[in-house]
Amino acid sequence: MKILVCISCVPDTTSKINFIENDTTFDTNGIQFVINPNDEFGLTRAMWIKEMDNSTVDTINVGLENTEPILKKTLAIGADKAIRINEKPTDGFRVAKLISDYISNNNYDLIIAGRESIDYNGTMVPGIISEILNINFITNCVGLEIDGNKITAKREIEGGTEILSCNLPAIIGGQKGLVEESDLKIPNMRGIMQARQKPLEIIETENDEIGTEIIKFYKPKEKEEIKMIDSENLDELVEIFNKNAKVI
Repeated sequence: MKILVCISCVPDTTSKINFIENDTTFDTNGIQFVINPNDEFGLTRAMWIKEMDNSTVDTINVGLENTEPILKKTLAIGADKAIRINEKPTDGFRVAKLISDYISNNNYDLIIAGRESIDYNGTMVPGIISEILNINFITNCVGLEIDGNKITAKREIEGGTEILSCNLPAIIGGQKGLVEESDLKIPNMRGIMQARQKPLEIIETENDEIGTEIIKFYKPKEKEEIKMIDSENLDELVEIFNKNAKVI
């Protein structure tokens, strides 16, 4: 089986986020970038499949040269090949189109993506890939089993989970539960040494028109001071709801 894992490069959640150039550009100074957690769950699941049936696992990223350390980490974890499509990812549809073009020329049985990246939380890319390639798509996956040409996936829904099955080729949107955080693979010295011998392919793109542009970033408002009200003082509570919150 040929598996492709889509990898996003995102800021570590402990990073302090700032914007520059009149809040139109994300300030990357001092930011540590990591594999998008939802993608990392998918990568670990792909490694499990590889260990069971000798599948090949490739990883792919749309990004500039600064994302290569992340791709090299996927190789050290156990991926066989990494692909970097050389373009700054500013538009979800464009990212999905570039990945779809690569898949069209390099057939894969299973594509694993995170259900969303933790920076923009767009949840767009895997679904758009599914539409472009006309292949089955299951998102919010917390379980995956493969039997021949058929997959059975467990996905989170409001109030519970549901079990779905479909034929390959397919793309899934993974999340925590597909594997647990304690299952995530950490590169060891042997993996790091082997990664140096594995291919990292760079693909140049044409300057196609981007569908969207970032106009401005906004930070959430600072939390206001909390006012404590005695549970017996209902009149004051009603007055605050009426005059300040304007909810009654």
